[in-house]
Amino acid sequence: MTDPGAAGDPRSEELRGRLDAVQRRITAAAAAAGRAGDLPTLIVVTKFHPAEDIKRLAVLGVTDVGENRDQEAAAKAEQLVECGLAWHFVGQLQTKKAKSVVRYAAAVHSVDRPQLVDALAKAAQAQQDTTGRAPLECFIQVSLEDDAGTHRGGADPNDVGVLAERIATAGSLKLAGVMAVAPLGAPPGPAFEKLAAVSAALVAQHPAATGISAGMSQDLEAAILFGATHLRIGSDILGSRPPVG
Repeated sequence: MTDPGAAGDPRSEELRGRLDAVQRRITAAAAAAGRAGDLPTLIVVTKFHPAEDIKRLAVLGVTDVGENRDQEAAAKAEQLVECGLAWHFVGQLQTKKAKSVVRYAAAVHSVDRPQLVDALAKAAQAQQDTTGRAPLECFIQVSLEDDAGTHRGGADPNDVGVLAERIATAGSLKLAGVMAVAPLGAPPGPAFEKLAAVSAALVAQHPAATGISAGMSQDLEAAILFGATHLRIGSDILGSRPPVG
């Protein structure tokens, strides 16, 4: 295999083209939303893709990557420690995985219940005591579903204030803001508008918690229009999931 990032590596050139196309979409969407000088952070979601691809992305200037399975993320983070990447955990998280996740993650985007806040706070405090790590950034995942039968995770909007207070009072955690996934089969705009309102209410109580993690490959323009500060883009940069074996 050609060294990741080396001149002439076909996969690196493919990723460069895909990354450039997404960055052009982000720039255009930000300009259309009247926020040309306020571009959101691009988190490239690298689940299922090999560490070599992440190394290629780092060479291309990517600084933030996202994973949704702890076992896969932990292995990649250990393998790629020299790349200096910020790792974002963006999937549903079991409390028993908190101890592992805080070893590598700069942020968790799926905090949606008090038990998880407590588990992350305890684990992050232990890491702070031993390694001096920075506080773990926590985004409260908000459910934007009206139908509980199609629930994709997240806290009820009415519970955000209680969760926020719990995070804000944990010394090992940092309240970053809110996160959501647009409901399936519905236009994303109204959902992201609702998330923006939840964010505004949160910021009124916690002025530093301005983060809005929203927007994926198919709906990043709508997310930017409604104030997204962090985008989670996977397939439009990395392509389809590679075959197993």
